[in-house]
This record gives sequence, C-alpha cells and structure tokens, in this order.
Amino acid sequence: MIATTDRTPLPRTFFDRPVLEVAPDLLGRLIVRTTPEGPITLRLTEVEAYDGGNDPGSHAYRGPTARNGVMFGPPGHVYVYFTYGMWHCMNLVCGPQGAASAVLLRAGEIVEGAEHARKRRLSARHDKELAKGPARLATALDVDRALDGTDACAAGETPLRILTGAAIPSDQVRNGPRTGVSGDGAVHPWRYWVADDPTVSPYRAHVPRRRRS
Repeated sequence: MIATTDRTPLPRTFFDRPVLEVAPDLLGRLIVRTTPEGPITLRLTEVEAYDGGNDPGSHAYRGPTARNGVMFGPPGHVYVYFTYGMWHCMNLVCGPQGAASAVLLRAGEIVEGAEHARKRRLSARHDKELAKGPARLATALDVDRALDGTDACAAGETPLRILTGAAIPSDQVRNGPRTGVSGDGAVHPWRYWVADDPTVSPYRAHVPRRRRS
C-alpha cells in the first residue's frame, strides 16, 4: 500500500510530452474507475511506451486506422484495443496531438474497491494478481472498447480519471524490453516497472503464433 497520495487529477499538460518521459512518470499514479458497483482505484506499477510512427511495435506505425484513431487525437485520452479475440488492453495517449504515441498500462495494485475487482477476476489466487498484466488490469477495472476515446483529464463526472498519486523515485524504477513485441520493435527497452513490486507481470519474449494448416 502507499503511505501518502495526492488525489489531485493529473492535468492534460502531464500527457502532452514525449512518451518516453510520460511512461516512467506514470508509475505510482492512480487510476480511478467508476463502475456500477462502486469506484475502483489502482496504483500503476508497470507500463510500456509506444512511439507511433517512430516505433515498429506501435499500432500507429503505419498511420491512422479505425482501430487506432484515438492515438492520433489529443493527449490524456484513453485508447482501448481488443486482442486475441478475447481481451481488452488500456493505453493513455500522449502528446502532441497527431504524434500517436501512447502508454500501455501493464499492471498495478488495487488499493481501493478490491471487492469489486475480485468479482471480475475470479481466477486470481490473491489480490496481487488482480491486475498483474494488461488484460487482467483491464478486466479488473471493467474496461472495454466502450471506454475508447474517454477523456481521462475531463472535469466533473467521468468513468475514468488519473490522479497524481505518489510518483516513484527514479532509483526505484527499472526498464527493459517490452513484453511480446517482435521484429524491429523488440529492441526498445521501453517497459518500465517499480522495482520488487509483487504486482508487476513477468517478462515474456514474443513467441510467433502457429498458422493453422
């Protein structure tokens, strides 16, 4: 658990920066998701940066599509994609507008509303696993494509917002290769995590999917 936190919403200017600055700075920040059962608050412990047209690993590398359009919009918005025909993953768009960079939210600690997250993550053996991995995080927070494009910096009532929380000191931040990224994008050490945090997901290199004969 975190000792002291700042519950001030992060301003849009926080996200209107290069993605490699925003990504490690997101560690320790709070995601507050409003659900029908009640709010769920998550402290971010692991993220990955994706740098748009400069990054072969990014969904936006080859330009805008119906799927990735939110990435080309204003910073501070939520980009949600569906993967492997069963899972959703959540990203936060960084600036400037048109650059199409985003940070994938890979893992976190549920610090409030764990009872609501448990109902969606019945296979979790304990609370440290509730949001240990990007699909688990999205599931625990009840995130799907309906939230794609949500303005996480909007004032007033919003289904999802980002609070200042407690930034992680730089000597406790680690970085390394991104999980499951192949090709030229695999060389970038753009996954960032909180050292020794039990909610951080294990690293897995990309494994090519077998084609059906």
